[in-house]
Formats: sequence, structure tokens, C-alpha cells
Amino acid sequence: MTSLFQIIFLLLDVLWYLIVIQVIMSWLVNFGILNMSQPFIIQIWSSINRLLEPIYRPVRNFLPATGGLDIAPLVVIVGIIIIRIILMNNVSSFV
Repeated sequence: MTSLFQIIFLLLDVLWYLIVIQVIMSWLVNFGILNMSQPFIIQIWSSINRLLEPIYRPVRNFLPATGGLDIAPLVVIVGIIIIRIILMNNVSSFV
């Protein structure tokens, strides 16, 4: 059962890093540091968006419209932290 928790924590960590990479890339694109006409940047951007959009979509449907500010990544990161806390505090009851 410990291995299952380690796998879940690993997947949550990968998801957290993907969200952070996407947020940083969106800032770099908006500030003109990354050029979206480069095929490599477009490939990375679209891959990360395809991975994260199924997670963001239900969160965005739940949240009120905030104009140009997308707080779905923040809500998902807080959700990841909450899931990690719940799992860490209850791991002894499952093992």
C-alpha cells in the first residue's frame, strides 16, 4: 500500500510541476520573451495545454468569470496541496 501512496504522490508532483511550467510559459509568452511562432515552443505549449485542459475545464465551469484573469491553475494547485495533506495525515490508517 505504501507503493500506491508513493505513486499517487509522484503523479501529484508531476501535475504540480506541469502547472507551474504552464504558468511560467504563459507569463513569458505574454511578456514577449517566448515567441509563439517557433515550432518547438508551440509544441511544448500545446502539449501542456492538452494535458491540463481536462483538469482546468471543470474548475473553470465552477468559478465565476474573472475577465482576463485565469485562477484555475491556482485552484488546482491548492487542490493538489489539500489532497497531499489528506493523504499524508491518513496514510497510517491505510497501511
